[in-house]
Amino acid sequence: MQRITIIGGGFAGLTAAITSAEAGVEVTLYEAHHTLGGRARTADAPYRTNEGPHALYSRGPHWTWLKQRDLLGPMAKLPPLAASRFRFHRDGRLRRTPPLGLLRLTRRRNAPVDVDFTTWASAEVGEAAARAAAHFIAAALFHHDPGLLSAAFVQERLRRGTTLPPEARYPRGGWSSVIARMAARARESGVRIETDARITALPETDGPLIVATSLAAARKLLGDLRLTWGSSRTVLLDLAVRTRRGDPFVISDLDTPGWLERFTTQDPSLAPAGEQLLQGQFPIGPGQRKADGVARAEHLLDLGYPDWRNRLTWRRESLATGRTGAVDMPGTSWRDRPAIDRGDGVYLAGDQVAAPGVLSEVSFNSALGASALALSRMAAREPVTARTATATRAAAPVSASAREARLAARQSRPLAPPTPLNFNQT
Repeated sequence: MQRITIIGGGFAGLTAAITSAEAGVEVTLYEAHHTLGGRARTADAPYRTNEGPHALYSRGPHWTWLKQRDLLGPMAKLPPLAASRFRFHRDGRLRRTPPLGLLRLTRRRNAPVDVDFTTWASAEVGEAAARAAAHFIAAALFHHDPGLLSAAFVQERLRRGTTLPPEARYPRGGWSSVIARMAARARESGVRIETDARITALPETDGPLIVATSLAAARKLLGDLRLTWGSSRTVLLDLAVRTRRGDPFVISDLDTPGWLERFTTQDPSLAPAGEQLLQGQFPIGPGQRKADGVARAEHLLDLGYPDWRNRLTWRRESLATGRTGAVDMPGTSWRDRPAIDRGDGVYLAGDQVAAPGVLSEVSFNSALGASALALSRMAAREPVTARTATATRAAAPVSASAREARLAARQSRPLAPPTPLNFNQT
């Protein structure tokens, strides 16, 4: 029986591994890091931060898939009073409400693909409201000027991000709790997981290969210069301050893209008692430095969190380059991104691949697509060119008896691809 090999143990890689194993095939997953999760990792206590602001949309396809497998775990929703503590930085001041035109724009549909968001939205609600809407939804785009992007691309995220009741859900304890349950399910399904195994060449296998890494890593591994797509540069700021009554839940910068969110509002376990954890992202453009994004973040902190410097107990800042998902320019959509099927049994999964959805939904949908294509190829018994591999750590051996028992268990189940995705949706 052929084996499906997966490189990358993040959300996409684990999704592909579980889906493939459920169909009854042998699966081996390699992860370069000593822990699984990719960008869905959560830092260890006492400050349990994700890599930038993270949320799971409850109306997304991965929500249903995770729930069916009892992998979601406890989820936190926004508290009832959170909306009253939402602040908007507009015209240099903090305000309680956004421009009326922004609210009107959230209900618009069928934005064009081939026009930039600013041009389309300005014709709908005026230039000022269009600019504010673009900056507001930068929280889901991580881009320094969302108005330059395709109107259809930005508008889909604007509608999803402003749905009432809110779609955003937060795994209690951070995203690592979901990853831990996914990893346990993968192992229970027979997936062989190798951590600390950095793959430097294509694995030695004659079966399908799913590359669930960043697009830059996949480009290097496959030697395919076509694997490029636009992404962003974003300053990530995490800090903990001693609790002070009346602090905002969120500050959304409508003058220039930026976002600060108090994650202990929905999950107090993320920081020690008496402290609150803030996470923010501040996109920067070409030629700008990390210090520029940090300065903007500190300006919002000065406005919204009085005396925050004296209350500060912990701080961390970083720069994310090309690690914040795909952005689609006017005239392009997700269909134009690098295809999942790379030929000869090689498939891509990740958040810059040709699959629909917002945020982590792109990784999920591409992982399901890659698994379905790999399983279909195996069912058709289509041969692939044998590949060779070099890894920095040898895989742990599997005993003959364990291998035979695992193979017998799989042969007792029919080979079937997962439910196909509707990749015609917008």
